[in-house]
Amino acid sequence: MNKIRKGDEVVVLTGRDRGKRGAVLRVLTDGRVVVQNINMVKRHTRPNPNRGVTGGILDKEASIHVSNVALYNAATKKGGRVGFKTLADGAKVRYFKKTGEVADVAK
Repeated sequence: MNKIRKGDEVVVLTGRDRGKRGAVLRVLTDGRVVVQNINMVKRHTRPNPNRGVTGGILDKEASIHVSNVALYNAATKKGGRVGFKTLADGAKVRYFKKTGEVADVAK
């Protein structure tokens, strides 16, 4: 079970996009995440008429290591560290370590 999942709102902790917020688009298997409008890079593409691809310079999101993002806590309006705990009904949930509030219920 991952501490950061697809669809989570995260805050970037380090790098040139430090302090920016965005939604996680993908979680990669090597411990990296792709965040919406974060770590934008230029991709030079060659035109391919067979696929209907026009050439040019495209902006796209590059991956960022999961240790450089933190789950956004709406109560404190900051990023927070996440832990796991089991509730009385047996559900395993993510919670913010600083405030102790539950982030969401795990499936």
